[in-house]
Amino acid sequence: MPTYTVHAPPPKAGETTSDPQRFVVVRDGFHFWAFLFGPLWLLFRRLWLVLFGYVVVNALVGVLLYAAGASGGFKFLGSLVVALLLGLEAASLRRWTLTRRRWQTLGFVIGDDQESAERRFFTEWAERARRTPPVTPAPEAPYATPLRRGPPSSSDVIGLFPEPGG
Repeated sequence: MPTYTVHAPPPKAGETTSDPQRFVVVRDGFHFWAFLFGPLWLLFRRLWLVLFGYVVVNALVGVLLYAAGASGGFKFLGSLVVALLLGLEAASLRRWTLTRRRWQTLGFVIGDDQESAERRFFTEWAERARRTPPVTPAPEAPYATPLRRGPPSSSDVIGLFPEPGG
């Protein structure tokens, strides 16, 4: 069964918590469409830095293979390897982008598909919110400085020993 991570965006101005309808669920594993249509998938997901890195890495591989005098088959293989790496790491790159945008990871969930994973997450999330009482701040006790009466004596004990020299 696939695993998913759930991410919450930072709250908008004037909000204390994020709207659950804006949560994003990211499936772990190989992303076939990222492998097949890498740049378009990155544009669709708005992963701008990842797209820039993908273009740079693809160009670097192409230039290195051209400088090495590789045949067309090796150039195709180099592009295929870069596309395969993107397909394998697409979920991690998306999670990295969300973290960079200050989204908070709320948890991991397992489900047959994204819809069942969302249902399972929100059911557990609502149950956890119902069980947990709201946190009330404890009243602050005034800070009291310990008083020492007189200079230190030789009978003062520091540590776990009941008497000095013990």
